[in-house]
Amino acid sequence: MIEAVIFDWAGTTVDYGCFAPVNAFKEAFESIGITVTAAEIRKPMGVLKKDHIVQMLEEPRISKAFFVVHGRTYNEDDVAQIYAVFEESLFADLENYAKPINGVVELVKWLREKGIKIGSTTGYTSQMMKIVSKAAETYDYAPDCIVTPDIVGVGRPNPEMIQENLKRLNISSLDKVIKIGDTIADIKEGKNAGVISVGVIFGSSELGKAKNELSSLDELLEVKNRYSAAGADYVLQEIGDLRMLIETLE
Repeated sequence: MIEAVIFDWAGTTVDYGCFAPVNAFKEAFESIGITVTAAEIRKPMGVLKKDHIVQMLEEPRISKAFFVVHGRTYNEDDVAQIYAVFEESLFADLENYAKPINGVVELVKWLREKGIKIGSTTGYTSQMMKIVSKAAETYDYAPDCIVTPDIVGVGRPNPEMIQENLKRLNISSLDKVIKIGDTIADIKEGKNAGVISVGVIFGSSELGKAKNELSSLDELLEVKNRYSAAGADYVLQEIGDLRMLIETLE
């Protein structure tokens, strides 16, 4: 029997398509004279935000663009400057991206009726999550536990946030825990923690678009393949499909 489900936030339970951080990263890089694409922003999505910035700066095209604009390679001060703009932009917009994705509230209600505990991990900081969780609660979504990278000292794909969830929720059986998320970092986090790791396609940062924006079904297959390559035990199309998976597992 499944005892706990640990959800990601943006792109999984709120903020369909995970657009709040995408917009903030775009604005942050523009502040240093570099235009970045949505694909470049989404590639490291799910990790600690400062690590996200570093990974973007390490990308060959962005690294070259930085050198062209600034005449040197980036340093820690640049990372801090980008992060400061990112954080300011994100804080100004977070409350507008906290509405639960369709099916989340109903799924959580069903999980509670089953006695399944609900945890969560995120790439956001505690201060960011205060805004998101407060707004999400007005829509009737409130997990039993919220763990952020600054609480445990590291972000994804490290397993510490999941481990802290299990400690707080008093769960000891890893094979009775599901971690579900919308990024490769989520999948690896679940695998590194030794729990059942599940990816969701629609609403995800990996897909980054709505159903009516799909050009072909191949896009869904591409996302599924990326999740599977990262080690996902299961891949779901919709967040609501988790109910059927749990019923099947049991």
